[in-house]
Amino acid sequence: MPRCSWCGSDPLYVAYHDQEWGVPERDPRALWEKLVLDGFQAGLSWITILRKRDNFRAAFDGFDPERVAGWDEARIAGALQDPGIIRHRGKIEATVRGARLFLDIEAGPGFSPWLWSFVGGDPVVNGFASAAEVPAATPESTAMSKALKARGFAFCGPVITYAFMQATGMVNDHLTGCPRHAEITRPSAV
Repeated sequence: MPRCSWCGSDPLYVAYHDQEWGVPERDPRALWEKLVLDGFQAGLSWITILRKRDNFRAAFDGFDPERVAGWDEARIAGALQDPGIIRHRGKIEATVRGARLFLDIEAGPGFSPWLWSFVGGDPVVNGFASAAEVPAATPESTAMSKALKARGFAFCGPVITYAFMQATGMVNDHLTGCPRHAEITRPSAV
């Protein structure tokens, strides 16, 4: 059976599709990293971000929220000079602010349980046969977007949050003809 066509034949994209995309993620730090990277993707393609992911991890202290939350203007200025990442002041500043917001949520309801609450705590398993059936946003991603923005996050519109939900396995949008759809749906995968 063929895999989802969106990943094409680029080996990096294929590996991402086959090993990461749609796998339920519960680790709060990993969820925050993915939310940040999806925000950086705004206006760009995911493969651009994926190719720079290791550079982003190095530039943002391994996406350690406590370290990034302590960034000052000098660290932001340094990131703006890093050719290995997307040098967008607004997105970099949103990442620093997002680290502080992450810590607040983590101290309260917990970042992972809070995000997963938008899908009722368990992955939503869709049964789309073609890419044309997959929505760009859903009521759940709209609710998540509104809640994130209300807390002060940026670059997290409903389309970005839906891509985030797909990538982190909150939603299984592998097409039904893709072998990963069934593999991820199995109870042992969750």
